[in-house]
Order: sequence, then structure tokens, then C-alpha cells
Amino acid sequence: MTVSQAITSRRSMRAFKPDPISRETLLQILRDASYSPSWANSQPWEVFVAEGEALKRIKAGYADCYAKAVRANTDIPRPAEWTEAAKKRQQGLHPDMVRDCGDAVQQFGALNQRMFDAPAVIFLCKDKILSIPWALYDIGAFSQTLMLSALEHGLGTIPAATSIHYPEVLRRELKLPENLEIVIGIAIGYVDETNAINNFRSARSPIEETVRFCD
Repeated sequence: MTVSQAITSRRSMRAFKPDPISRETLLQILRDASYSPSWANSQPWEVFVAEGEALKRIKAGYADCYAKAVRANTDIPRPAEWTEAAKKRQQGLHPDMVRDCGDAVQQFGALNQRMFDAPAVIFLCKDKILSIPWALYDIGAFSQTLMLSALEHGLGTIPAATSIHYPEVLRRELKLPENLEIVIGIAIGYVDETNAINNFRSARSPIEETVRFCD
């Protein structure tokens, strides 16, 4: 598989098998991700991998929050506004999922709340003193490298804001130091090919809409 093939074939998967991932495989994927570029080689990412009983406790804590209608309170706030172009793309998400997945799209909310039934979730954090956007850029690069490496190892991934909805649960179960804030969670596992929810492939706008060549 070439780099281009890996990039264009990677998709966000939304249903996983319960099969565990070997520790060596996870370590190799994280080693690959550690080669991501960062500002002055600062490598601002702090990584916590939840699996087994720890992940079960996190999911149970989240289920309790959802049952009590606790409002999501992520460490990294969502944008207060979106551009009109971004809104248009977001509005096409659900119709496109219905097109590709049919009735399976009805699982979307429940799978989000269960972290897609993944056997492991990788939580990426950064120190609170790193308030500048560059640290987030670096963690984004780490995330993409991680997900491409996972693909090479036969694994699917999905980065999801819902996985970090309740940071107090994550701090409790992962014993996160107080100096860290949680940026994103990436569910990882062997893809459940029998679930039609995984048929979805999000559309990409023509690059002419976002790319400008300045000669």
C-alpha cells in the first residue's frame, strides 16, 4: 500500500469487533505516530490508552452521565461558530450516511455513546500551559499518523469528540494528572465488516474550493 492509497482508503469506522488488540501492535502504532512533526521538536502529546476494565469503567461512567442528561463539558471547547462552507458540508453528513448505510444509520447515536464498541480508545492530552494553537496542530499531525499506521496493521479508527464529553470521568478512571487537558479520543479496533454503518464514506469537496495557487 502506497502512502496515497493509505490516505485515501482511511475512513472513520463506527462499529468494531470486541477482539482485543495486542499490546505490541498498539505500541508499534504509537511508535510510528511519535515520528510526527512538532514545533521545535516539542512533542507536546501525552497519550493514555484505555482498554479492558478501565475502558469498561469509562463507558459505564459515560452511560451514567447520558442517563442523567449531564451536559458535555470538553476541555477543548467546540467552535462557537462555523463558516457557511463548513455548515454546508456538515448538513450533508446525515443524508450521505443514509445513502450509504440505509437503516444502519439509526445506530449512530448509540454507537457514539458506547465509543463504537471499540476494544481500545487512545486519549491524546496536552499540558494546560500549552495554550497556543501550535500544540493542537502537532497533536493533529500525531493523530493522522497514528490512524494511518493503524490502517497498515489492519485496524480501523475514528477520532470522536463524544469520547471526551466527560473529562471528569476520564480523569478519575485514567488517573490523569491535573496539569493535563484532554484534546481528543481515537477509538481503535478491528472493523465489524458486517455492520452497514461502516459503509459510509464522507464526500470531499473539490480542492479548487479551498486551494489557491499564487504564482
